[in-house]
Amino acid sequence: MTDEELKARAKEFAEKNWDAIVEDIDTLVQVNSVEDLDHAEPGKPYGPAPYEALSRALGIASRLGLDAHDCDGHIGYADVPGASAKQIATIGHTDVVPAGTGWRYDPFKVTRKDGYLIGRGVLDDKGPTTLSLWAAKFFADLARETGEQLPYTLRCIIGNNEETNMADVEWYLDHYDQPEFLFSPDADFPLIYGEKGGWSATVISSDVADAIVDIQGGTVGNAVAGEATALVRPGAHKLEPAERIDVEYAEDGLVRLTAHGIGAHASTPQGSINAIGLLVNYLLDNDVCQGAEREFLEFERIVFASTDGSSLGIACQDEYFDPLTCIGGTIAKVGEHFEQTLDSRYPTCITGDEITRRVGELAAKYGCTVRVDLDMVPFLTDPKTPAMQTLVRTYNEYTGRDAQGFCIGGGTYARHFKAGGSFGPNDPAFPMPDWVGAEHSADEGFSEEQFKRALQIYIVSIARLMRLDF
Repeated sequence: MTDEELKARAKEFAEKNWDAIVEDIDTLVQVNSVEDLDHAEPGKPYGPAPYEALSRALGIASRLGLDAHDCDGHIGYADVPGASAKQIATIGHTDVVPAGTGWRYDPFKVTRKDGYLIGRGVLDDKGPTTLSLWAAKFFADLARETGEQLPYTLRCIIGNNEETNMADVEWYLDHYDQPEFLFSPDADFPLIYGEKGGWSATVISSDVADAIVDIQGGTVGNAVAGEATALVRPGAHKLEPAERIDVEYAEDGLVRLTAHGIGAHASTPQGSINAIGLLVNYLLDNDVCQGAEREFLEFERIVFASTDGSSLGIACQDEYFDPLTCIGGTIAKVGEHFEQTLDSRYPTCITGDEITRRVGELAAKYGCTVRVDLDMVPFLTDPKTPAMQTLVRTYNEYTGRDAQGFCIGGGTYARHFKAGGSFGPNDPAFPMPDWVGAEHSADEGFSEEQFKRALQIYIVSIARLMRLDF
């Protein structure tokens, strides 16, 4: 089949089956598949709702003529068997983040409005996962029509724990061989070929005095804190409000300080204002600290003096990745000491061990210790390989662009595999209208036309990957 014939058939397939595809997306969106470890059980390791979504996806795969398998509830896969056991694979996921507030449409039902689909998971990642299954159906149908097998086995891996710990894919790789090449339809076009390393740690102070009765800031370690509060004993000082700092006198002579920052994801802190840093500077400038409290806050001032790690002596950049980032995520008083979490996304010019050494040596000068909580090495697939170039070339043919792949600071399933990347369907070159929410947001949604185009891109890309030598 020529490329032109392939493209024509892919377009006809997408148009003919689109309403059925939307129905399948809706079947998955109906499940509020947030991780629920409190109700986990054998066969349902991430809770009953995530398992229900996984089970529904495998049911769709079976109905589409794929060879579907439930892997003890951890994860699933569906195959189009090929002439070789070597695999070309896709990987998506059926778990979601909590719906949250602010929805104008039912988050657990697909709403079709003005050419867009709205619902939790429509974009991240129930819609794209459904596209991957239908792309596989295209090849299953073709094999039955022609009587010819694909050169390689086409495997659609269906994840179930991506939004939290990715324990599903770790389990998978402990039990199954790696595919020769894989892409994840869970990110942006044209292609993400690298992901920074991820280093997170907790800085722990020595025992502190009680000038700061309590301190709390941030909600998660991988985000710049938008708000932070401290309950303090001001002593002889009269504390006055300052820019972005509220002062409220409480009982027993205590004062509550509230800092208001501008939050951001840890991987993209540019333009943010860390509320913890505001609070730290206020406490130091107004001498609301004693002994070990002051030492800890002086170290904190260094932490929050930069978001590129320069104040900590770890700033760097390489030929593939943007500069290193490092932010403080959460702070709390725990017992008699303070704990501050750090999150760094680092390129290949430094290692997590080196970050630990440099930050640990600096922290020790201020009476603090550093406990490493996570260190994921950078992921990079050479963007010049034929397989990676195939994906980008196919995208450019469909969009008329001359785009190139890029790297990110976040993490996707792709980083767990030996070769591949993250490949659409979101496309910053074709933004959504303001009333359509992004992934993880209220009114999460995506364009039906862009979904149709993505399906065609996936079909043609897979066909071209099947022609390569692995």
